[in-house]
Amino acid sequence: MSSASELAHLELLADVDSLMSDLETWGDRAPDWPAARHARALIKRLAERTSTLRVRLDAPLVVATMGGTGTGKSTLVNALVGFEVSQSGRQRPTTRQPTLICRPDLSPEQFGIDPDSVLLVQRDVPALRDLVLIDCPDPDTTEDAEQPGTNLARLRELLPHCDVLLVVSTQQKYRSARVNDELAMAAPGARLVFVQTHADVEEDIRDDWRQVLSEDYATGEIFFVDSLSALADAKAGVQPRGEFARLLEFLGRELAGTPAKRIRRANFLDLVSQTLAACRERIDASAPAIEQLEAGIAEQRGRLAAQLARQMHDELIRSRRLWESRLLGEIATHWGFSPFSCVLRVYQGLGGLLSSATLMRARTPAQLALWGAMEGGRRFRSRRQESHAEAATARAVALGWDEGQLRTSAIIVDGYAAEAGFSREEAHLAVVEREAAAAGATLVSSASAELQALVSRLAARHTPGAVRWRYELALGGLLILLLYRFGRNFFFDSWLAAELGFSEHAQPVLGTDFFLASAIVLLLWCGVLLWAFTSRLRRGVRGEIDSLSTRWNNPQLASAVFSGLDARCRAVHHFRQDLERLERRVTDMQHRLQAPEPRLGHRIS
Repeated sequence: MSSASELAHLELLADVDSLMSDLETWGDRAPDWPAARHARALIKRLAERTSTLRVRLDAPLVVATMGGTGTGKSTLVNALVGFEVSQSGRQRPTTRQPTLICRPDLSPEQFGIDPDSVLLVQRDVPALRDLVLIDCPDPDTTEDAEQPGTNLARLRELLPHCDVLLVVSTQQKYRSARVNDELAMAAPGARLVFVQTHADVEEDIRDDWRQVLSEDYATGEIFFVDSLSALADAKAGVQPRGEFARLLEFLGRELAGTPAKRIRRANFLDLVSQTLAACRERIDASAPAIEQLEAGIAEQRGRLAAQLARQMHDELIRSRRLWESRLLGEIATHWGFSPFSCVLRVYQGLGGLLSSATLMRARTPAQLALWGAMEGGRRFRSRRQESHAEAATARAVALGWDEGQLRTSAIIVDGYAAEAGFSREEAHLAVVEREAAAAGATLVSSASAELQALVSRLAARHTPGAVRWRYELALGGLLILLLYRFGRNFFFDSWLAAELGFSEHAQPVLGTDFFLASAIVLLLWCGVLLWAFTSRLRRGVRGEIDSLSTRWNNPQLASAVFSGLDARCRAVHHFRQDLERLERRVTDMQHRLQAPEPRLGHRIS
């Protein structure tokens, strides 16, 4: 073997091994989906057929005859070899058992063929130097191909081992539907040579035959030969003549050496391309059901998210006291120590008691999120309390959605999943409820963080000096007035006035009534200031809540619902993307490959 031929051989091996490795990996990663399982089965069959290709890479090309009953397949084989090596007959299906004709140093095992399945004929003639001939059984038979041992079953077992098919037909047989069906099954992964026989008695139908085949095949050159005359010439020692000579020369030149390796590489790529096309056809046919399932999941997630957003919005609006308590505590922290901040702290302390009891009463995700925002980053002191909080979260979230709504969503998505061919277990109500709980927990976590940020933002809006000192002066003025009244009475009216000679201004020390009245006035005034201040806070809260609920009305926040089916859909999309990548790779390899002789036919669709 020359260095160039050896390099071509190694390149072919590398192409086969690399591509098949990627194909098998792709098939092994097929998701649990009918179209993907079908693709995996096709890839497995392709791998089996490719293994036979590797077996015969160093062997001559295998050329098999294929055609209807009485088309002269056996006569053509005899004429090519120059001897009577196969029984022939024009009117009846003479070929029963396939006949393999090769050189004496070759055997069926070298081509991956079971020796018991063929009749072996060995001849040392020039025509068999670079090729092996197989005279195949007739495909236009009433036998069942699924029955072992029948002619049709033998034919289908042999054809995957063939590199080139001599498609033989006549004026009566070239439109045979049965033959054409078998050819369509056999053509992927093989080059074709079309031959019309019986040139001595029939009209030339090659143009019409080419037209019949044009939709599915590139026919190349079609030969029109008289096999009987060619066999007679061979027996008489006469050199081949006419069309038969051209056919013999064509086969000898294009089926040996480097052209043979190009044929094998092209056959392999064609077989892979058509296998992937079959996978693509099945996957594309099933894709609309996947898209419908994804649309159904998105629709139900949108409905669930909208329901939960409305519920949380209503809950937050009803929980104004908690809002005030948290906001007042945040503002008091910013203000530090001052008269009005002390009032805010006392008022907020009452809210703290309510906040502490909120977790125990939490029955919805909104209440739990609000509790989280109220408590900030406070941690539980023991694992037992943490477990209790997690259990409370699960209970709260489970009640976040209406069971009827979840059941309706589960039924709808279950129908889409069944149409897509997915397992329906992941659309059961119990599974959906667990996923809804997980989605609610995610929303609670997100909502708590957003509420905390909202509280901080509102608190910062109400901490400027102009706002603060307005209330500090209002409260401080009353305190100063009350202290002045008490101080004047205690030091001047009841003591210094008499000592200094202002007896007419002397008054007794103020009693309990004064302090009680002062306390009432102070409480009322604090209440008025608190009302004014909290009213100011509430005016911005409603808009913030509306804005939050709009953001929460997002199907992404319910992404945990139907997450199992969603993951299956994504796996299908990844599977399709990998298929596209493999198709592009095969197409690129076909473009880079030097094509075999264009006079060789091949299947194009």
